[in-house]
Amino acid sequence: MVVKRTPIIHRKGLEVFSLLAVAVIWQFIAVVIVKNDIFLPPFTDVLFSFFEVITDISAFFKDLSTSLMHFSIGLFFALIIGIPVGIIMGWFKAVNRMVDPLIEILRPIPPLAWIPIAIIWLGFTHLSAGFIIFIGAVFPIIINTFTGFKGVPLVYVEAGKVLGCIRDRDLIWYVALPSAMPSIAAGIRIAMGVGWMCLVAAEYFGVSSNGIGYKLWFHYGIHEMNFVIVYMLLLGFIGLIIDRLFRYYIDRRLLKWRSGVVL
Repeated sequence: MVVKRTPIIHRKGLEVFSLLAVAVIWQFIAVVIVKNDIFLPPFTDVLFSFFEVITDISAFFKDLSTSLMHFSIGLFFALIIGIPVGIIMGWFKAVNRMVDPLIEILRPIPPLAWIPIAIIWLGFTHLSAGFIIFIGAVFPIIINTFTGFKGVPLVYVEAGKVLGCIRDRDLIWYVALPSAMPSIAAGIRIAMGVGWMCLVAAEYFGVSSNGIGYKLWFHYGIHEMNFVIVYMLLLGFIGLIIDRLFRYYIDRRLLKWRSGVVL
């Protein structure tokens, strides 16, 4: 049986058509039905505002660099804390029994609830914004790392011992970590998404006068909803790019050995 593949031009045409259809429907609803720019600005207004934002290169890159700095701070600390904690919990049962109740108490607390603590501990600083992102990102990393280590097949561990990996350190580094890497990578990807979603809250309380999240709240305060939607869309586009770059690196480098099982 021969399966005919859809030409790439046809597929791209469908994607472009769907986006154009959304734009037309959006414009119609805003202009004909809603008739209030505060509730729903027309697509054309948002489009013009988008070009106004990205053509001011210096201001745009200042906002982008500030937001990426906040995101990097939070993700960095989430990685250096979350992965070791997940490894220790997954490998040592006694540690898991001690730490798991604390994790399960802290994990359901929304990142926004930590804003007063961030202000008291760190003040109105970039570290304060990074702390909010850290809170959102660290728990998916811990849980997925723990799950990956708990799921290491016993036969791998026994084979490692036969081949000379006697100490826990060697078994973790040479056996468990490579086996758990797909789960860890999935946890990091989830953490990046959650951390990026926390960016608006992290920049809400004025840690700096720049940042995409800060500008979103600034324009909301002066009721320029067209710019609010522009910064919402920028958050979506930049988050998509970050996710695609991470997936490309992980698939091509760390998980290249899995390419043979991908259909």
